[in-house]
Amino acid sequence: MKKVKFIYNPNSGERRISHELDKIIKVYQHYGYVVVPFRLCKNRSVNDAFFDIESNYDHILISGGDGTVDLILNAIKALNINIPIGILPCGTANDFAKAVNLPFDVKDAIERIVNTRPKKIDIGKINDKYFINVASAGMFTDVSQKINQDFKNSIGKVSYYLKGIEEALYMRKFSIEVKSNEVEYDGDMYLMLIFNGKTAGNINLAYKAKVDDGLLDVIIVKDVLFPNILPLLRSILKGEHLEGYNKDEILYFKTNKLKIDCKDNLITDIDGEKGPDFPLEIECIKDGIQLLGY
Repeated sequence: MKKVKFIYNPNSGERRISHELDKIIKVYQHYGYVVVPFRLCKNRSVNDAFFDIESNYDHILISGGDGTVDLILNAIKALNINIPIGILPCGTANDFAKAVNLPFDVKDAIERIVNTRPKKIDIGKINDKYFINVASAGMFTDVSQKINQDFKNSIGKVSYYLKGIEEALYMRKFSIEVKSNEVEYDGDMYLMLIFNGKTAGNINLAYKAKVDDGLLDVIIVKDVLFPNILPLLRSILKGEHLEGYNKDEILYFKTNKLKIDCKDNLITDIDGEKGPDFPLEIECIKDGIQLLGY
């Protein structure tokens, strides 16, 4: 029988996965798999999940949100593991799963995973960390880090919106320097997003992005004049296309590599978790991982 390593975060989303464990095993057994589970927790290193990874596993199944996928992704890369992954989207936002149209129903997701061939997709790298969906800095980008985990688990997506409203009351601009082959910018900005996927907080911003083109999509909201801030924020929150804004307000470009420095004390975010400090060297790792179900 084939084996699958099942790594799950019991606290992701509204702790939904705890009610789905039997269904997961049942569906896999139907297709002739043995499921070997590992429960993520604070007092165990994620690397412990891979102590027996050379024992002929067919793939790694990850259950959680974007932050959980990033955690596993970084462990896989650090340990030089080259096994396909499948994703059960059980987080609060699940932005990457939506970008690649993964099923949210457990049975549908597993059936697609076991009945498809692995496809190579891109991942992002920011300094020494990898990310699957988006790296960001500026307004709203560290909202997930600031939300109490129990509060986020109890009311889900609403917690993001409540914290986002609070953030909007204290708008602040930051001084940055961006260098890439396509664009150079030295000035102020409110928000910066570097996408491998398409959405952040369920808002479809990088609508041109593809996960297999070898490029990252970069969006920088510059130091917009005050009368234009509210219409711009409204457009962003509605997920409207940003081409209508000129380059004095928004930069939107694709690149495979860029460098960013910030002269202010600015925190970065990688898919809802704290990212590295500035300066940043960011690149797209073409065909960085094998994904099932896509």
